[in-house]
Amino acid sequence: MLGGTSVVPMGTGQDYVVVPENEVELAPEHLTPHEAAALPLVGVTAWRALVTKALSGDAASAAGKNILITGIGGGVALAALQFGVALGCKVYVTSSSPAKLESAKKLGAAGGVSYKEAGWEKQLRAQLPILRPYLDAVIDGAGGDIVSKTVKLLRPGGVISVYGMTVGPKMDWSMQAVLKNIELRGSTMGSRAEFRDMVAFVRKHRIRPAVSRVVKGLDNIEAIDGIFDDMKNGKQFGKLVIEISSPDEVEAKL
Repeated sequence: MLGGTSVVPMGTGQDYVVVPENEVELAPEHLTPHEAAALPLVGVTAWRALVTKALSGDAASAAGKNILITGIGGGVALAALQFGVALGCKVYVTSSSPAKLESAKKLGAAGGVSYKEAGWEKQLRAQLPILRPYLDAVIDGAGGDIVSKTVKLLRPGGVISVYGMTVGPKMDWSMQAVLKNIELRGSTMGSRAEFRDMVAFVRKHRIRPAVSRVVKGLDNIEAIDGIFDDMKNGKQFGKLVIEISSPDEVEAKL
């Protein structure tokens, strides 16, 4: 990702950049410019966490599996939800916001619970299918007590795929998880091949990334401060996008 590490010297807050042709993927044609801008980072992170890690690279086996995605509303969590639904998984979510849980259901989530409520894992168990009353995998970006909360729900050999630890830099691990052969798999962004596969999947299934809010102009400081406030207060449901220039302005320059 440009600007993501010190390895790549260029950033993204500029009108034009020059990169090798083999580092570029054509944006899926059904996406708006805002949706295309929202896709790359969250898309490849979610793809690796779900497909490469939670499903062990076997997307064909996904149909019917029960997947829990924590902290719905963030960009990665929402992308993982959309990918999981498109693959045929039964996706369950957690959030502190009843409104976000309802919005996730509209995107295809099979159910959801508030992690603010004590014993939410028991509520989630009651939502699981009778014929498959367990989780196959958990996609988590918070850390904290996720192991103790989900170890009884996961099947033996189930996977916890962790792409972030927003609660804190440490998480619990228990002997119960060891005895059930639960696998904890760290997940970062993704490889060039994973990025290509993710974009192709989005194109095939015509998935549209969730965009929570668009701010126009790098000089619109007050509005840009507002999107940081949205993140601070956990108000967003999807990506927050800054539009540097409109498509009409770009065409005029070219």
